[in-house]
Formats: sequence, structure tokens, C-alpha cells
Amino acid sequence: MTEQQGQPAEPEKKEKKSLSLNVVSNKQHKGFGAGTIDLSAVSCVIIDGGTAYIDDGAMHAKSKVERGIKFSPNKEDCPNGRKCWIVWTAVERGEEGSYYAGATACEMWIDTEARRGWKILADHVNKLDAAIKRKYKLEELDAGEKAAYRKLLIEHNEEWWNNSPESLKEALA
Repeated sequence: MTEQQGQPAEPEKKEKKSLSLNVVSNKQHKGFGAGTIDLSAVSCVIIDGGTAYIDDGAMHAKSKVERGIKFSPNKEDCPNGRKCWIVWTAVERGEEGSYYAGATACEMWIDTEARRGWKILADHVNKLDAAIKRKYKLEELDAGEKAAYRKLLIEHNEEWWNNSPESLKEALA
């Protein structure tokens, strides 16, 4: 009780901070929410029908092939789909310049006519995390898909390709 008013004192209300995933770029952040993920060095490459192209809309499931598609975790819901890949590609700057530091491929199936698709979201998240952690996981791509991805990386920036580790070049050989 407060002596002046003769009524119980109200406890101080603490402002609640919401827990959320912060995606930031080039910002140093300390305090609540620290440990954010910086995705500014990650790009999305789509491989569709033997053609590879950069489509950063895939970061939010809004790539050209994903727009308007209702995804299901059951592969049987997309019986007439075509295989497409998202390859999470991380770039880092080293002593000799920038290079392709991480690359992981995620499978998905798209049936454009039926507007249905299949993908495992957890697999996409885990492989994005692996690319951010500078790992290469490209063994699921077939020879044509690897060739298309390799061609895109070289055409996009040959210097980055030349600076990249041999393990990437071997994975795409």
C-alpha cells in the first residue's frame, strides 16, 4: 500500500519483447534478438529443365516457378510435376577476393497446370543453414543440372569461380 493514498501499489508493468527471427543486412546488433541471421550473402539459384538462373524470390518462396503453386509435403499430391531445384548459394570474401563459399541443392516438384507442388520445407531450411555455414551439398543433382549450375556460376562471375575451393569444382565436375 502506498502511504499517501492508502491503496495497494500496482506492480510495475514490464514491456514484453516479442521473440522473432530478424533478417538484417550490414547491421551490428546487440541485446535482445542478438544472433540474427544475415542473408545478404546468400542468393537463390533455380534449376528448371536444365536451365539455371538466379531468382532471389525463392528466399521467400516467391520464385518464378513457385508463384501461384500450392505446396504439399506429400509427393503423391503432385503426380505430374517436373523436378526443379533451389540451390542456396553463399558468397564470401577471402584474402584473394570473393568466392562461392557454400552451395546446397533442394529438390521440389512443380505441376504448373494443376498449380500444385511438392517440397519439404524443413529440408529447404536445413540446407539453407548448411550453405550459410559454408558447406557444399550438391550430390543429388544429376550431370546436366550440375553442368547448368556450374555454367551459371562461371558466367555470373568467373573470378569468384576461380577463387572457389577445389571441393566445389569437384562436386560440379
